[in-house]
Amino acid sequence: MRATARAQPNIALIKYWGKRDTRRNLPAVGSISITLADLFTETSVELDDDLLHDCLVVNDRDDPGMMPRISKCLDEVLGSDRPRARVDSRCNFPIAAGLASSASAFAAVVVAGAAAAGQPHNADEMARLAGRASGSAARSLFGGYVELTSDDDDISVASICSVEEWPLSVVVAITESGAKTIGSSEAMEISRNTSPFYDRWVGAQAEDLKTARDAISARDFEKLAAVAEHNCLKMHSVMWASRPPVVYWNSATLNCLQAIRELQSRGVAVFFTIDAGPQVKAICLPEEEVVVRSALAGTSGVSNILVSGLGAGAELVKQR
Repeated sequence: MRATARAQPNIALIKYWGKRDTRRNLPAVGSISITLADLFTETSVELDDDLLHDCLVVNDRDDPGMMPRISKCLDEVLGSDRPRARVDSRCNFPIAAGLASSASAFAAVVVAGAAAAGQPHNADEMARLAGRASGSAARSLFGGYVELTSDDDDISVASICSVEEWPLSVVVAITESGAKTIGSSEAMEISRNTSPFYDRWVGAQAEDLKTARDAISARDFEKLAAVAEHNCLKMHSVMWASRPPVVYWNSATLNCLQAIRELQSRGVAVFFTIDAGPQVKAICLPEEEVVVRSALAGTSGVSNILVSGLGAGAELVKQR
């Protein structure tokens, strides 16, 4: 009754910000993301009838603060009358720092939990279950380019282009390794309730999704770059205009944006996106990876560089 799964974070190019149903964790808008290959969370779930309560270890340290969300997620997958679980998780990139660690974590928990209990779930079912714990986790069940659609009753997720059909590289500039001062769920509610731009953000999303979908279908890097950067800046405008303002960026974030603009002015095929955190993700054609990495590594305030190609969705690693 033990299983181990690995899941990769995903980077949203067309983002979601805000929820239309907080109880069921349903996003207010759809989104399009890319799943990474080289950053990952590996999680083991062991079910034990003799355990009195669930326990969680993250990177060799007890993490009771996250345990209620993990327990709730396992209840969704296995039912509330399940055996208690011992969960051991390891992550090879900074946690809770705007790098979608919760997406990879909950995707891995769902896959490992279902396998440990011997309960078969297809990818669509597991995506919906993961999405109830973390909205972006649903996308990490699938690889390549992934679209999440949020309808009246639930979410649906599908891969819209494979890694092999259009490989890209992602260079991540780490500008702060600590946890965010405010979690995404709380910040989304602040924006939904106070930002004057929120309704416009929701209303314009369908157009951005179509533009990005068409760009991916045509392998049009310039078109995808334009809509992804615009969508990112709109999302952060919603945050900044909230009360109180939600500002995750730091001075190094701005330095990275300037470095990317300078690369673009020289004809380098690269664009930026930033999630709910200070880290900058530079998406580029594979042949531009070295020059993009060098430019960001030399940018003031950048403490580390992570590089990844695009990869597959969550998968079962071991079961016994």
